[in-house]
Amino acid sequence: MVNQTAVTEFILQGFSDMRELQMLHFMVFLSLYLTTLMGNFLIVITVALVHQLHIPMYFFLAILSLVDACFISSTVPKSMANSLINDNRISFWGCVTQLFFVVACTTAEVSLLTVMAYDRYVAICHPLQYLLIMNWHACFQMAAAALVLSVINGIVQTANTFRLHFCWSNVVEQYFCDIPQLLRISCTDTKFNEIFTFVCVLVVGLFCSVFILVSYGYIFSTVFKIQSDRGKYKAFSTCIPHLTMFSLFVFTVMFTYMRPQEMLSPSVDLLAAVLYAVLPPLMNPIIYSLRNKDIQVALRKRKGLNMT
Repeated sequence: MVNQTAVTEFILQGFSDMRELQMLHFMVFLSLYLTTLMGNFLIVITVALVHQLHIPMYFFLAILSLVDACFISSTVPKSMANSLINDNRISFWGCVTQLFFVVACTTAEVSLLTVMAYDRYVAICHPLQYLLIMNWHACFQMAAAALVLSVINGIVQTANTFRLHFCWSNVVEQYFCDIPQLLRISCTDTKFNEIFTFVCVLVVGLFCSVFILVSYGYIFSTVFKIQSDRGKYKAFSTCIPHLTMFSLFVFTVMFTYMRPQEMLSPSVDLLAAVLYAVLPPLMNPIIYSLRNKDIQVALRKRKGLNMT
């Protein structure tokens, strides 16, 4: 058995070996990547520059946008470069770094969406106490807790994965380094890793899911009591997309990390990875921010000032 330090690189499977499809993959991912970065950084800059948006909801949106930009940047650029130059290699430490950011950003995404659900619960169910409950001290504490938890989980999961030995194969059946595919090619007994990952994903996923479902249960109960149809529409137009994206994200993450090794499928795993590593960073700015009237007004004002 060869020690893991003898492995100097891994081979990422990618989407295709055909040159035409590789270039198509590069163009599609380039478009998605640039659109995602533009949308997320537009939100961050707008929230930072417009004083009217300096409230807890947009504070969390700005942090989520930064996490989304980091999330997609941890996987897509390397995949694009591999397709462009027709070289699917990634160094050992490049794989370590990529796995850390994937796990950390995934955890941060789930944590921030949960915090945002609590923010919406307080805003809709306790509007008179909103500024008292969601004060800046509490907001900074919740954001810091979400990010610290994410970094710790990233470190623990990465260290736990790369304590293994890799001696049978260095081909990762995914377009980035991810835990299930790395466990599959390890020649060390991975039972502990599988159980540990399963438990961590189950605990975090169930806690956040139950918390969000309970929050939205109270939110919908309050919304149904609103007499104005316009008020109901505004609340539902904000909450339902949030709940939909969270459900899709959590389902695909749990599907990816909680399946037994025997049930892994390269084509299904590639699709699932796109659904939780590319789609949410792309869609979050549209769902949570760009459809928001306050953001739209702020963008128009900034555009008007720039033109004058």
